[in-house]
Amino acid sequence: MAKQPHLLVEEGDVHEIAIIPGDPGRVDRIANLCDESELVAQNREYKIVNASYDGTDLTICSTGIGCPSAAIAVEELSRVGVETFLRCGTCGALQADMEVGDMVVATGAAKEEGTSKRYESVEYPAVPDYEALTELVGAAEDNDEEIHVGPIVSDDAFYNEDDEYVADWNDANLLAIEMEAATVFSLARRKGLRAGAICTVDGNLVAGSQKGADSDDELPEKAKDNVERAIRITLNAVTAL
Repeated sequence: MAKQPHLLVEEGDVHEIAIIPGDPGRVDRIANLCDESELVAQNREYKIVNASYDGTDLTICSTGIGCPSAAIAVEELSRVGVETFLRCGTCGALQADMEVGDMVVATGAAKEEGTSKRYESVEYPAVPDYEALTELVGAAEDNDEEIHVGPIVSDDAFYNEDDEYVADWNDANLLAIEMEAATVFSLARRKGLRAGAICTVDGNLVAGSQKGADSDDELPEKAKDNVERAIRITLNAVTAL
């Protein structure tokens, strides 16, 4: 298999399990919690690091923002040997009782994005692999972490999530909104691979708060702290998988 054009990796460069945050900066944050790590490649929004955690080898690869770039990451990583994808990211809450810093493990993702629809009908479910979902929930329980478990929505238009959309998602009891999971889940399912997602709440759209609105930083302080907790849950799920 030739070197992949965007990720600049080839067979033998990566491991079978990958954690895929959106933010390239979060790749380093995950790697810093591992026992050892090594930069493999970096191009555009994609930063790829191989690491070892508690005796388990893994790859960490950023996907950038949104489903199109996440699809490229899944496509190219799967071609060179990745079989399990765990998204570890952030999300906006869609239920009033959810707070900044809460964590959500997704049981499915509504397709309010365009990328998965180029692969399949919107009626086909965007759902995580059962084993990946179970190990994320189990890793949280083992750490005595409280999490929300349920359906989310993946959307393309960060600045066009108006009150009508938010009210409809809220009424449907969707827990949170983010921008990558629906495509990650759909592509992994189509390829016979495993995928799961855990996201930390960085704002609450029902309450009218969005990340960065009340701070010079992208994430509120509580979300920053709990991102690390979500990373540890994901790493522990990796060892189980």
